[in-house]
Amino acid sequence: MSERYDRGMKVRREVLGDAHVDRAELAKSEIDAPFQALITEGAWGTVWASDAITRRERSMITLALLAAMGNFDEIPMHVRACANTGATMRDVMEAFQHVAVYCGVPKANHAIKLAKQTFAEMER
Repeated sequence: MSERYDRGMKVRREVLGDAHVDRAELAKSEIDAPFQALITEGAWGTVWASDAITRRERSMITLALLAAMGNFDEIPMHVRACANTGATMRDVMEAFQHVAVYCGVPKANHAIKLAKQTFAEMER
C-alpha cells in the first residue's frame, strides 16, 4: 500500500480505536476493498492527517456535517471517537446547535438523540 494509506491507517486507529478498525478490516471483502482503501487514504490519510486544525475541531466539524446531511448512521462512531480527539459532550452539543440554526432543528434533534445514547453507552 501507499505511504498515504499507511498514514491513514495510523490516524484511523488513533481516532476510532483499534477495536473498531479491526472489526472493519475483518468485515472487508473483495468487493469493498477499493472503497476501504479510498477512505483510508482520502479521509484518514489526507483530511484527518492534516495538522491545519486539531482533531477536536475535526470531530466537531465532522459531527455537524454528518447531522446536517442526515448521515445519522455515522454519528455514534464519531461520538465514540471524541474520547480520542478531545471533543467533549459540550463541544458536540455546540456543533449540533449550529446544525439546528443553519440546517434544521429535526436533523439536530435526531443527532442529539444519537449522541446522548452513545455518550450514555460510553459511560457504562
